[in-house]
Amino acid sequence: MLTILEAIRLSTDYLAKKGIESARTNAELLLADILKCDRLKLYLSFEKPLTEAETVKYRESIQRRGKFEPLQYITGKVDFYGMEFITRPNVLIPRPETEFLIETVINRFGKSAQLKMLDIGCGTGIIPVSLAALYTNSDILSIDINEDALNCAIENAQKHGVENKIKFEKMDIFSDEADIKLPLFDLIISNPPYVSAGEFETLQKEITDFEPGNAVTDYGDGLTFYKRIIPLAKEKLNSGGWLVFEMGKGQSIDIKNLFEEHGYTEVEIIPDLQKIDRVIIGRKK
Repeated sequence: MLTILEAIRLSTDYLAKKGIESARTNAELLLADILKCDRLKLYLSFEKPLTEAETVKYRESIQRRGKFEPLQYITGKVDFYGMEFITRPNVLIPRPETEFLIETVINRFGKSAQLKMLDIGCGTGIIPVSLAALYTNSDILSIDINEDALNCAIENAQKHGVENKIKFEKMDIFSDEADIKLPLFDLIISNPPYVSAGEFETLQKEITDFEPGNAVTDYGDGLTFYKRIIPLAKEKLNSGGWLVFEMGKGQSIDIKNLFEEHGYTEVEIIPDLQKIDRVIIGRKK
């Protein structure tokens, strides 16, 4: 029977040969998930043998990862802003950069505000669920065109006990329905697809082969959603309301220009820890 250490060593070698980045970390995280423990406990139990069932399950997980299936789809979970979220295939995997959206809202409004919010493109629900947990007296509408994403977001809202604070609705932001049905909000927030068609082709296989393409790229110049949402939000924000976006590297000037062309004030660009312009916020007069 394989010990934990032997299993990790063999799996690390296998994943490295398949071209998986951070092979050792992946091997450890997959095994920790199967054993229902954290990585530190693995290091304290190196000589413990795996059961036959654990070995079989671990081998299956490693084979899936070796085919570039994302770790988060295999484990079915991801951490975001100190909370654990369920992940599902065909739903965009949350990235840590999106935490800057949450931080931007907190820095702008504090933690006691009562807000009416719209989240455009819920994905797994990390944005509306995190905000609902922080702003317990606020109302949130979260929309997405992807039914799998909506179902996953609802699961996460239930997991964190905020399902009664968020209304999830299937809606195409480019449809006339969005112009007609959406009411007024104090805050509109979105992490839209911002990867251009050309850049999408250069991304890792984990993204291009497994994640939903239309949640990553607009199949255009990367600015399609900003060009739609910025003028729409101008009509759907209360006076003095705020629009907040995540954005990609090299997009900040173009998006800032769009904000200003549509009359937003107090436009601010916020860099992430890598000094990449990551979030932009602007206010309706």
